[in-house]
Amino acid sequence: MTAETAPEPEYGEFALKSFLGMALDGEAEGHARARVEIGDEHRNPNGVVHGAVLFAMVDTAMGKATMSLLPDGQFCASVEVQLRFIRAASEGELVADVSVVRRGRNVVHLEGRVHDGDDRLIATAGGTFAIIVP
Repeated sequence: MTAETAPEPEYGEFALKSFLGMALDGEAEGHARARVEIGDEHRNPNGVVHGAVLFAMVDTAMGKATMSLLPDGQFCASVEVQLRFIRAASEGELVADVSVVRRGRNVVHLEGRVHDGDDRLIATAGGTFAIIVP
């Protein structure tokens, strides 16, 4: 199958999400959850989850939460995402819960928390997403 004949992936599906084994939940407007079961592919050389995995989870969930507020035909893009690492995680499940703090005309402000399967706080996050009207 060539690139010309390959089917378009469903919106919200992308290679990094698949590689990380990330699942997205969240039907409530302005809220989303990303989940990852930690495996070897998620760990850095020190044996703990790489910060980029946590960032990808938070950024993806923030995008989903933002998209839940937008009408068809509008999109969003990360403007700024900050992540504060609280503790390391090395096994089990990670869950990133995010919610919209405020939607403006052009930007959306969000916050999030990442917990492990024992409900220990792993990271906190804040972010701003731009609303894109093509």
